Amino acid sequence: MRARTHSVLAASVVLALAVGPLAAPAFAAPPATASRSADQDGPNEAALRAALSGLPNQHATAALVRVGTPDGHWHGSAGVRDLAGDRPARPDARFRAGSVTKVVTAATVLRLAAQDEIDLDAPVQGYLPDLFTSEFEQPISVRQLLNHTSGIKPGDGLGDDFAEVYAHRFETLTPQRVAASAIAKGPEGFTPGTRQQYRNINYTILGLLIEKVTGHSYASVATRLVLRPAGMHHTYFPGTDPRIRGPHNRGYQTVEQPDGTTKLLDVTEWNQADRWAAGDMISTTADLEKLLTELFRGKIVPQPELEEMFTTPAGVPGARRSAGLEYQEVDGKVFWGKSGSRYGYSALIGGTRDLSRTLVHSVNATDAKSAERNPVLDAITSAALK
Repeated sequence: MRARTHSVLAASVVLALAVGPLAAPAFAAPPATASRSADQDGPNEAALRAALSGLPNQHATAALVRVGTPDGHWHGSAGVRDLAGDRPARPDARFRAGSVTKVVTAATVLRLAAQDEIDLDAPVQGYLPDLFTSEFEQPISVRQLLNHTSGIKPGDGLGDDFAEVYAHRFETLTPQRVAASAIAKGPEGFTPGTRQQYRNINYTILGLLIEKVTGHSYASVATRLVLRPAGMHHTYFPGTDPRIRGPHNRGYQTVEQPDGTTKLLDVTEWNQADRWAAGDMISTTADLEKLLTELFRGKIVPQPELEEMFTTPAGVPGARRSAGLEYQEVDGKVFWGKSGSRYGYSALIGGTRDLSRTLVHSVNATDAKSAERNPVLDAITSAALK
């Protein structure tokens, strides 16, 4: 089957929305849908077109999708570039990848481990003695940071709700301050390695570790060890720059007004310095597809370090996260991947380990930090993974 590209474009619509609780969505299994016939091995193009139809709507203003199988690839885009006009969404757009950044951070640490610059079993307190206080008596290994079993509490942010963080969106909160605020709260109180808690702070500290052992900035090391080997030439780390450089589709967040009505607020420009190694990367769907395929093929992280990305911590109840990835089972197949979100943008990379099915998407979701399921994301995932 020949690789194909299909675009779906829709006109602007009136958006009437409601705000949900604020939380980062996980890499989740899709809801059940109709099955396909056994002789259909390539992407389900009809289902993918249907998933993108009608954009923009109340759930998303744009979507970019790439699905791969051994029998073909499908690339699609839908929606609009911005709500000020009806220009179609750019399929080559850059976007905020959110916590997909953690895949790059984990790969960077594992490459340094392969080069004997980092010992995964060594206590991070030994690498960063000036960060940790005496309250952290129990050693926390680098591996436990990677798989979210460290027991370190979350660091401070620039607010507790959307209105507060939006008001401070152009201010800089450094990763050093975030890490220091987390350590100041003391440990969670359980033995590191016995409980899994997904937290950005683990990867913020890994970013500090990368800088300590290499003597170079996190961005430069991650670019040299991961982005360039993967061929990700349109991906970068913005630092304190609130803009998305290059072509992009604007992001929006639905906000409830005092009178009970709602409006969409443009959240495209935002200083993401506090997210850093845990979630500030800007990328494209083509670049993230390269990251997924080159990583799974062992072209970025060598064996045996690559196994860390497909191994969850033993003896930890309910653990589904590894070093940088997490897994879900869908129709008997195991998919490994990572989702990420920043206000206005939801991203995901995922696939089977043998790359028999891959999915990369960027959706300009209007509820990107909500814990509620987004029907556009569900429809794309269902169409891609079935």
